[in-house]
Amino acid sequence: MNTTLSLPEIVNWETEPDYLDLNDLVKSASKVIAPLGPINTFAARNPWVGLEGQPFEQVARRIKATCDVEIYPNDSIFLSAWKRGEINQDFLEKELQKWLDSQYLDLPREVAERFCRAALMLNKPTSKQQLTIPGLKSLAKKLSRFNSQIIEKHSVQTYSQRLEQLGGGMMAHDLNRHVIKWCKLFLDESQAVWSMPNREEGFYHTWRGLVQHDPALSHTIRKQLNDLPKESDEALLEALLALEIPYSEIQDYLKAHLLALPGWAGMMLWRSHQSTQENSLLTDYLAVRIYMEWALIKPHLPLTEQRTEDKGLLESLIVAWVQWGNLPINAWSKLSSAERKARLTLAYRFDKILRNQLWLEAWEKTYEDQLMKMITLKQHTTAEIERPALAQLVFCIDVRSEPFRRKLEKEGPFETFGTAGFFGLPIETNELGSKHSHNSLPVMFNPQFKVKETLPEFELNQYQQRQQAANSLSCTFKTMKHNMLSSMVLPEISGPWLSMQTLARSFVPRRAGLVFRKLRETWLHKPSTELSLDHVLTSEMELPLGFSEDEKVHYVRQALKMMGLTDHFAPLVVICGHGSHSTNNPYASALDCGACGGASSGFNARILAALCNLPMVRQTLASEGISIPKETVFAAAEHITTLDELHWLYVPELSDAAQESFNRVQAALPKVSEEANAERIVQLPNLGSHHKNPKAEAQRIAEDWSEVRPEWGLARNAAFIIGERTLTQECNLGGRVFLNNYNWKKDKNGALLANIISGPATVAQWINLQYYASTVAPHYYGSGNKTTQTVTAGLGVMQGNASDLLSGLPWQSVMQSDQEAYHDPLRLLVVIQAPREYVKRLLDNDHAFLQKVQNGWIRLASIDPEGNWESWS
Repeated sequence: MNTTLSLPEIVNWETEPDYLDLNDLVKSASKVIAPLGPINTFAARNPWVGLEGQPFEQVARRIKATCDVEIYPNDSIFLSAWKRGEINQDFLEKELQKWLDSQYLDLPREVAERFCRAALMLNKPTSKQQLTIPGLKSLAKKLSRFNSQIIEKHSVQTYSQRLEQLGGGMMAHDLNRHVIKWCKLFLDESQAVWSMPNREEGFYHTWRGLVQHDPALSHTIRKQLNDLPKESDEALLEALLALEIPYSEIQDYLKAHLLALPGWAGMMLWRSHQSTQENSLLTDYLAVRIYMEWALIKPHLPLTEQRTEDKGLLESLIVAWVQWGNLPINAWSKLSSAERKARLTLAYRFDKILRNQLWLEAWEKTYEDQLMKMITLKQHTTAEIERPALAQLVFCIDVRSEPFRRKLEKEGPFETFGTAGFFGLPIETNELGSKHSHNSLPVMFNPQFKVKETLPEFELNQYQQRQQAANSLSCTFKTMKHNMLSSMVLPEISGPWLSMQTLARSFVPRRAGLVFRKLRETWLHKPSTELSLDHVLTSEMELPLGFSEDEKVHYVRQALKMMGLTDHFAPLVVICGHGSHSTNNPYASALDCGACGGASSGFNARILAALCNLPMVRQTLASEGISIPKETVFAAAEHITTLDELHWLYVPELSDAAQESFNRVQAALPKVSEEANAERIVQLPNLGSHHKNPKAEAQRIAEDWSEVRPEWGLARNAAFIIGERTLTQECNLGGRVFLNNYNWKKDKNGALLANIISGPATVAQWINLQYYASTVAPHYYGSGNKTTQTVTAGLGVMQGNASDLLSGLPWQSVMQSDQEAYHDPLRLLVVIQAPREYVKRLLDNDHAFLQKVQNGWIRLASIDPEGNWESWS
């Protein structure tokens, strides 16, 4: 496809280039959205990942101007935090003073301070309530010459959006409705009985062939779409030309269209990254959308107002001074021109977005101060007691691991570690009996190896036969449902069984779930399997199966160094993956792993433990100075976060010392699980009664198919601590902190720290901003109420049948109630335990991370070897 088109022959733009590279424009515009994968492989994503080169506040202003979405918390969230004592007044004042120091306002400092402090008050009446003050409009008219001097240029909006603002009907709504319909048809993966024809030709070509027959469009519009260009880039260029978009505004215009439906656009972007055949899918999407916009609004062109500024802006600035500056309408006449401009400028700059920024920064500083005091206090009051660990357990950095680790450490001489939950294994896994593989690593990386569960052929055939028999009922049901004749008798055939299941799952969900699962497990009777760890030659098109000898050593060495476990090995080392369990939950994959596309990391844990037990691997590592004692045995388990239970996945033959350790861990687990459940369950709304059994309650909500909140997931995550476990071992971090083990003394060149920042810390930031965005803008970056969601096209969820494809977390994952947020929308605080020069070297070498810190996308602090805390943001 030719996307570099000559312009001088067809258009006379303001700044006329020799050529227009649509690929570059579309690629640059796509930074305002994030790739959105299918919900069954849900992975937390930073919705602003392409915008981190700009300050957070600047992005907030542009998104507000383009699509009227606020990305700072609202007043009710701040007020709730204020009442809970989570925002310190002193920090708010410091942030205000810092901002005032950065401004030149040509006003007495005390006047500016008085105005700003009054404006910062929460729960104050809005300016709109006083826009009827006598003389207001007359004064605003007199001051109108200041408009151009103080008002900055707003972002470009689409023509359909501007037409709606001018009272030209529901043009933007209608355009979205049509685009959603075509996206659903094209992207459908499982739900449509009859698929969209000719989808293999691409989105634009398929739409081009069918849109002329769309009964939802008028005859006039279909006629306008009768002679479409053959290629999407030509269509996009033709539409931009027909709309007379100035060349300097093309990229902003594309951004505005992408932000109109960021979910569907994000899915197109994700698909364009999956194969070279669909790499122009986003251009197709924009061509369809903008060409259709032109067809819909053509009768209204040209628009009467090409750039509409808020006519009430000056009035609101004057009212702000009436409210917060004690400056009545009649007092303005006594001011000089310079004084008037200075006051209008201050009111304009100190707007709602800036005030929210100061509140958020004060909240974040307060949390950092509280965390600092907790850690440093425990450091000074707790003497380090050296005692040999009976068992060492390695958990994922996931915030849900922290309470479980804390309870486990108190039950015996157990040492816990935190590391990235895929354990550094870049693998694609293939479970026994499955024809499909799935990636088992963070979505930002690609797998390099494939590992399969294997059995002798005879046993495998028997297991597959049992599996096919178990699955045949559901396949038959689906086939009959989609057949016109058989669907008529389906209720009579399936009614008794489904009615019994419905009653059981509704009235006794815990018991019913356990019984149904037990029946399935008993029937399948999955035998013990082996893993294909040894390298097998495959075709060039496939991933290598298993590892070479050198690769086995490499990944074990890398994993042990990353978790900080290279000496003082306990007799038993348990690699703990994690997963979740819930029923009838479209967001089930979001509870497994926030980074790995819904993949439980138990498979990875089992692989790493098996590799660590290989004599050849141990012998090679010993020659490098990593000596694993002969009595030390590695095992694998899985932390089920919904139940706070540890399920064993792989326990090889144990040495006598390892067997003793295993018995001690087994004896401690019931109490650990009970206490972890008791701490966690009280945080769920209406489930925290002390009259209930926490363990039974956890099992119930995991099996209850009407439960909208089986667990809180990673809600309330706020910090990422990179350091030794002794730093936080005596701290109750409330399940809010990602814990990554790190010993700076073993990292002389800073390579380990750099890897943690570029890998786990980046993943944690994505998770943090996913929860943040879903809390502050649930209708746009979240997915609304779970009870009214519609699973769409096998891809994701919508609200109703004509909404955007919703990209974030449901209301119930971040909200305590309709009025109160559970998740605190704070940007992630990264704390590094290392000398100052280590942190400085990191910032000097990692420009992307430095940019995130400087632009306010992440916060940074460090603790030096003497225990001194330093804030870098």
